[in-house]
Amino acid sequence: MSKGFLGLFLLLFSIVSAQQNAYYQQSAKYRMDIDVNAEKFTYEGKQTFEYTNNSPDELNVVYFHLYWNAFKPNSMMDQRVAGQGKNGDSRLQKNGISRLASIPKDQEGAQNIHWIKQNGKDLKVEVQETIMKVYLAEPIKSHSSTTFTMEWDAVIPQQIRRSGRNNNEGVDMTMTQWYPKIAEYDYDGWATFDYIGREFHAPFSDFDVTIKINKEYVIGAGGILENPAEVKGYDPAAKIKTDKDKKVSWKWTAKNILDFAWSADRDYTIKSFDVQGGPKVYLVYQKNDKTKAWEEAQPYVTKYFQIMNAHFGKYVYPTYAFIQGGDGGMEYGMCTMILGEAKNIEGLMGLMAHEGAHSWYQQMLATNESMRPWMDEGFTSYAEGYTMYQLFPPADQIPNPFAKTLEAYRNFIKKGIEEPAVWLGDHHDNGSAYTYASYVKGELYLVQLGYIMGEQNLAETLKQYYDQWNLKHPSDRDFLHIAQKVSGMDLKWFQNYWINTTKTIDYGIKDVKYEAKSTTIILVNKGQVPMPIDFSVMTTDKKVVTYQIPLNMTHTWKDKDIYGDFTTLKYWPWTQKEYTLTIPYTKSQLAVLGIDFSQRLADVNMEDNFVDVK
Repeated sequence: MSKGFLGLFLLLFSIVSAQQNAYYQQSAKYRMDIDVNAEKFTYEGKQTFEYTNNSPDELNVVYFHLYWNAFKPNSMMDQRVAGQGKNGDSRLQKNGISRLASIPKDQEGAQNIHWIKQNGKDLKVEVQETIMKVYLAEPIKSHSSTTFTMEWDAVIPQQIRRSGRNNNEGVDMTMTQWYPKIAEYDYDGWATFDYIGREFHAPFSDFDVTIKINKEYVIGAGGILENPAEVKGYDPAAKIKTDKDKKVSWKWTAKNILDFAWSADRDYTIKSFDVQGGPKVYLVYQKNDKTKAWEEAQPYVTKYFQIMNAHFGKYVYPTYAFIQGGDGGMEYGMCTMILGEAKNIEGLMGLMAHEGAHSWYQQMLATNESMRPWMDEGFTSYAEGYTMYQLFPPADQIPNPFAKTLEAYRNFIKKGIEEPAVWLGDHHDNGSAYTYASYVKGELYLVQLGYIMGEQNLAETLKQYYDQWNLKHPSDRDFLHIAQKVSGMDLKWFQNYWINTTKTIDYGIKDVKYEAKSTTIILVNKGQVPMPIDFSVMTTDKKVVTYQIPLNMTHTWKDKDIYGDFTTLKYWPWTQKEYTLTIPYTKSQLAVLGIDFSQRLADVNMEDNFVDVK
């Protein structure tokens, strides 16, 4: 092969490779007309749906999610809950027995597709539990659009998980995962995960939704209400316009969100206020003795959004609604469904802070949470901890916002049932193991990065992550790329240990020798995860001196941290079990010495991390 031909070949290959790996995302526009039979808890739906294929691939089939098909006896969700027994999600079971098994026939969830057409042509469909495979009449070519129309009816299920009728707090209808929703298609193919009870993934879409319902109902939703003067609850001077069936049409729109959710109840109260810098917030709840905390929420919610906007990136949508309607809390586009009853404002705000943060780490930064729940739940939990620490400063002056999470992690590890965070969300064998893998280890992933690279670098990483990936579908590789670029460090080793394994961190002080003019300390790595070490001493005159012992695998060392100045020592090779350092302090000058005074390191055994000098 000639040099000239070889050069041309390599150039063409690089161009093709770049095109194949270039980022893209699909998009959709929904227009729906919904007619609700509130007495029977059913509705009829019509939908026109424009889908744009921005991928380089030609599509011959598409897939839709039919989530409500899960809410019936012997569904895959029911089988999974029954198979896990007491190890599963406690909300889906009673005394270790699946609650889905006893749903009455007339309260089973159902999404019955009457027909679906593509550009006016009838399509063949195949319903596979909660997934509907649609065979196209004509392929959707790369960078082209097509239009689907469909009609369906649905039975609103007994509320078991997130969606359904008559929840435990008396909310009539929680309408989440309630319409045939197009599955996401990306570099990994179609995201056709069965609905077993956990997470979601979807393309960014625009919504234009008209909901006809009995005039006495009030609706809370994630979106813009286009006709507040014609419906109940939003405008004191509203002139309610009913049709011949005494129904009111609610018109909602939303742009560039992952899904559209709403809830309806006859006893809802609406409270709204503007947060400086955005958004306009709606509180939608039943006003009674058990929801008094909602009356105190405005100043806390206002400060919460201001903290989130400043530290994690600006909330891009015009409104956000906290809606009483869930079985705990679950995030959707521009809203969340949460339990309304709370003992105090701190308890209510904890739920609001978590679900609200999902607008960043699920909606705007829309990772595939079925594949990487730790990026969704974990990053959200980190934002929750960060904001709640500022909203409700602890009386005991805990040195960092995540100390209690670290302690919970250490206690859980002792049970010996941990599962890797890399596992798919619905495929964890133990409900508690899923919680710690996704929520806790995902949160501590960021805490450990702050310890490794310095908090300023972590904050800059989160900012750049938002700037580069908001309203897109990032992966862990995208986040790690930014973290490495900001810090200058190699961090792949850490992600592999922390996310792909259940190996733990365990460092200790093996020996201390006091000499005439100095003190020599021998540290030992008893765990399986190597880490850099911040070793500090407190002198008898209350001065704290910190020494950074870098880990050789990062190759670049931390140069600053909000927890104080430090002196950098020679690196600790990850293959070496012990490390010796000598400091210029005598025993009479020392009060305490130890590993990680900031208490950020996820060391599973703290008993040998500190020495009181006596």
